[in-house]
Amino acid sequence: MTEQFDNIKEQFLYPIGNYYGEFSPENLVFNSNLQLFAQQVSYLCSLEANGKISPQDTYDEIKKFWKQLKHSKKELLDNTNFTAEE
Repeated sequence: MTEQFDNIKEQFLYPIGNYYGEFSPENLVFNSNLQLFAQQVSYLCSLEANGKISPQDTYDEIKKFWKQLKHSKKELLDNTNFTAEE
């Protein structure tokens, strides 16, 4: 029973929307990373708005997550120099 509750809790706290864009593994992974970034920013904004963390800490955390997302984009979407092995 607790496993089912944990699954419901996970789905509520970390919802993942369906992906309807052009399918490729890279696009799908980047979309997942983008959704995670949005969730993290939302939580941080809520914590800051309720006085739980400072605006500077919020900014620093968002900046850290932004750099991770930017790195993800570079690795997944901008890396078109793959060579096909025959």
